[in-house]
Amino acid sequence: MWMRKLMKAIVGMILPVLLLSTVGTPTVQATVVGPSTHAQSAALIDVTSGRILYSKDGDKEMRIASLTKIMTAIVAIEEGKLDAKVKVSPTAFAKEGSSIYLKLGEEMTLENMLYGLMLRSGNDAASAIAEHIGGSEEGFVLLMNKKAEQIGLTHSHFMNPHGLDAEGHYSTANDMAKLTAYALHNPVFKRIVATENKSAPNPNESWEYSWHNKNKMLGLYEGADGVKTGYTKKAFRCLVSSATRNGQQLAAVTLNDGDDWNDHAKMLDFGFENFPLVEIAKQEQPLQNMELVTGRGFKYPLAKGEVDALTKKLVLLDNRTKNQDVTKKAEAKQSTDPSFGLAGRIDMQLRNEPIGSIPVYYKGSYIPPEPKLEDAALGSIGDVTTWLSAWKTVLSRLLSP
Repeated sequence: MWMRKLMKAIVGMILPVLLLSTVGTPTVQATVVGPSTHAQSAALIDVTSGRILYSKDGDKEMRIASLTKIMTAIVAIEEGKLDAKVKVSPTAFAKEGSSIYLKLGEEMTLENMLYGLMLRSGNDAASAIAEHIGGSEEGFVLLMNKKAEQIGLTHSHFMNPHGLDAEGHYSTANDMAKLTAYALHNPVFKRIVATENKSAPNPNESWEYSWHNKNKMLGLYEGADGVKTGYTKKAFRCLVSSATRNGQQLAAVTLNDGDDWNDHAKMLDFGFENFPLVEIAKQEQPLQNMELVTGRGFKYPLAKGEVDALTKKLVLLDNRTKNQDVTKKAEAKQSTDPSFGLAGRIDMQLRNEPIGSIPVYYKGSYIPPEPKLEDAALGSIGDVTTWLSAWKTVLSRLLSP
């Protein structure tokens, strides 16, 4: 138990730093004129980089209805065990609004309940999940707001796990885009929201639960693979969709949009057509005239002409650039330094705005594999703590001025 708590504590410290190159990166606003939509507020994000490609009143704080369940799902996945039994309490039973019609006292695995949450938007499932993970809805809401702070959602506040209208419960299109990009890096979340149909055991009846995803984008748009619908009488129609084409995943958000299916198709088309994901650096790519290689690759969505506005700056840890110094340092680091052969970093900028960094290593030294969110979620405790310990040292050195 103490080891699991330690692992979560270290993950909490390091994952926000890892995300500097993805959803946590300061992003440069796009210069291309975006599509016209019927939404009161909208945003489009590249999932890999976290770059906002299009925003219409993206920081306007609004009601978000069942888009709330994106946060509910990712917190539950990160904090809970998928095979754990979730029991339906009197407060979760017969919850108002959309429902998967759980029975009082019924038990269902967390994984299946998450499918009911995301495919059919079950408010009863949301409350049951919240009580299971947080001890109560109020306890779970604390976890939701803590996660929002960790991800950097500066215009969001949650009051419940289901999205029923409540004062003080709000977010923005930009924040929901960032949250969705973060969540889509988790393989469990990604799998659930891409599912069109799901069956689950029903302990009270002879027939199984059978859920069809309310997200029509999965059948309407080529490459669609998520995410969540939402509606209340005060929030009106809300939608988050995602799609993947040519190895690039985009996520679109609209709040209060009466023509959201068509608007999302236009937004996603706009992103794929105008901001392809460009490979700026390859993993273990040699640096010219130096005994150094990149520690990982780097991709970023760029509009036509933006490649010329991209700059790279090499920052060495000891500010030494002579090849003989590099070679000596490499030999010493291979045997004595817990950060392996880390030499420094390459800072990427677009129009003088930072968009990410990649580590640089001495040639011939061991390059640790880049830890991923799915490793933290699914890996064994021993494996996770090993690479987290190594990467904590690497990142502290890499990001120090």
